[in-house]
Amino acid sequence: MKKTFVIDTNVILHNHGAIFSFQEHDVVVPLGVIEELDRFKGVNDERGREARQASRDLDNLRELGNLAEGVKLPTGGILQIMIDSEYDMPSISGLDAKKVDNRILACALTLKKAGKNPILVSKDINCRIKADALGIQAEDYETNKIDIDELYSGWKELIMPAEQIETFLREEGIEYKENDLFKNEFLLLKAAENENKTALAKYDGVQKKILPLFHLNSRPWGVEPMNLQQKFAIELLLCNEIQLVTLVGRAGTGKTLLALACGLQKTIDEHLFRKLLVSRPIMPLGKDIGYLPGSKDEKLSHWMQPIFDNLEFVMDRLYKNSDDVDKKIRFLIESQKVQIEAITYIRGRSIPKQYLIVDEAQNLTPHEVKTIISRAGEGTKVVLTGDPYQIDNPYLDSSSNGLNFVIEKFKDHNLFGHIILNKSERSSLSALASELL
Repeated sequence: MKKTFVIDTNVILHNHGAIFSFQEHDVVVPLGVIEELDRFKGVNDERGREARQASRDLDNLRELGNLAEGVKLPTGGILQIMIDSEYDMPSISGLDAKKVDNRILACALTLKKAGKNPILVSKDINCRIKADALGIQAEDYETNKIDIDELYSGWKELIMPAEQIETFLREEGIEYKENDLFKNEFLLLKAAENENKTALAKYDGVQKKILPLFHLNSRPWGVEPMNLQQKFAIELLLCNEIQLVTLVGRAGTGKTLLALACGLQKTIDEHLFRKLLVSRPIMPLGKDIGYLPGSKDEKLSHWMQPIFDNLEFVMDRLYKNSDDVDKKIRFLIESQKVQIEAITYIRGRSIPKQYLIVDEAQNLTPHEVKTIISRAGEGTKVVLTGDPYQIDNPYLDSSSNGLNFVIEKFKDHNLFGHIILNKSERSSLSALASELL
């Protein structure tokens, strides 16, 4: 049965291609949405880019017919732009007719009264609540949604005979022909006869073998792994063959610290990369930093303070004198061996032979993450860290953010590795707060 979807502005700003995502069903774009796209098109962030591309897409559709009457989409449905004079706004008492969200609701209500039973698609929770109160079916834009409870953890326990573990340790690897493991998935091998007999391993999907960890005893810049998952994370961060790494964990699990320490080792000690480039979203939706006072570096320093805190922690382990710590950090920044950059300024760049860490990646949309990863040039390693339960972006949640999207799409590829860090190691208070609050 053919359906009619009414699209909110935030859906198009999330993904400009959304209007082509409803297959053979009809799509209605209220005129207020076009107004909002016009307002966003001059913004220098991901929303602005999505708005500009959506406007170009709609302009191209004009060549196929009159948008007010409806034009046929390549998917088989009809796209129509409804103007405000067609809405039954007076029938919605208590709502401000000047607000675009309410005009979008009026559009959906008018279609319902015409017998079309529309479905409002919005990433705005309150808009969906108001739609439900008006008797309009409403739903989130579900494309790219990942069930957080089923998110790939990156490791598992594997029970096997004790002699097989002994063979693994003696021969530094064993063949594994089953198809129940992902490429680069980590394993805690346990003997069936004695659970105390264990070994750590990683599955090589090319060789079809279970191999020992190459960096098991590594202590990058003096940072020692405090638990099993941190050992797995260091293996991924130091492995040259793995070019894309995702680390997921709550506050205090060490994801940013480990990424920085391993990045410093690969860049400063091993000279494998030209520089360590660290970035994070400036604001939800990648808002520009122009409103902050000072130069670009001064603006960034406030927002990037968590990165500097982790750098200080690493340096404190190597230098006892606080002045030496400050000098070393200053040297790394001034020599541009370590560079701090806003996500806003990464788009359009080519980033060759760099160790790129993107912190707080859960605040990025799938399209934003795609943009960042596609910037990686030859010899670049990309590390995404984040906590899907701590999202500041009002139009993303634990299921729709770009970090989870990458994990789901890449989880069985040779160039990718992932681990979920479960245990907080920052302090006993931090661990308790993460659990209770």
